[in-house]
Amino acid sequence: MQQRVTDDEHDRIDINPIRFSDPLRWLGMGLRDMVAQPLISLCFGFFFWLMALILLAVFKSNPEYTLSAVSGCLLIGPFLAMGLYDVSMHMERGESPSMGSSLTCWETHLKSMGMLIMVMIVLELLWGRASLVVFAVFFNTGGMPTTATVLEAVFNPQNWEFIVAYFCVGGFFAGLVFASMMVSIPMILDRDTDAITACITSLRVFVDNTAVSVFWGLLIATLSVLAMLPAASGLLVVGPWLGFASWHAYRASVRVTAGKRELSQ
Repeated sequence: MQQRVTDDEHDRIDINPIRFSDPLRWLGMGLRDMVAQPLISLCFGFFFWLMALILLAVFKSNPEYTLSAVSGCLLIGPFLAMGLYDVSMHMERGESPSMGSSLTCWETHLKSMGMLIMVMIVLELLWGRASLVVFAVFFNTGGMPTTATVLEAVFNPQNWEFIVAYFCVGGFFAGLVFASMMVSIPMILDRDTDAITACITSLRVFVDNTAVSVFWGLLIATLSVLAMLPAASGLLVVGPWLGFASWHAYRASVRVTAGKRELSQ
């Protein structure tokens, strides 16, 4: 008589409540992981710093190619972040992390990561198109600004209607990207889930804990901006620090219960 294993139910994904003190705790745990693995942290920090230098150089010399450079970073960034999550995951399990594992951990999740990156690129393209529409409708100082003068145009007080519309559109897309990515990449690494499930789970975390999630996003943005001065050198530390902390944000906000399995005849 042949027996086979069947699933009673799928894995159950629950969202944990998080408090305003938790993001600070995640930063503390991320700092602990970074100190415990200084060489790996420095290596990934160098990668983040190099990406920032490339963006700055492109913006200064050939601003028309800035969006293309940003797209390239969107392709590379998630793989770097996953490497940091891999380090924290091994440490959490009591295992010894390695540079080799952190650099190649994405290979077994290539399909899900590829889909996730495609979603990010589509969101970026929509963001760019929406920004062009805002420029066309609200910008009224004699034509569209060039990429090189866009910052001057954005912060010109005479364009207050444009400024409000531009930041509302930018804030919406930035929030959507953050909400979709908040826990999706570490979940793909941890549970080998598909990109759609990971994005939906990330959105659930954001919706169920909106205020704390926004606070966490503001902390990330503030530290990232501060790390850009001078010459983005702060990313050598802040890049891996935020990467490790983001793993702990995922572990604190998502709880997965494996589905029951039984033998059937």
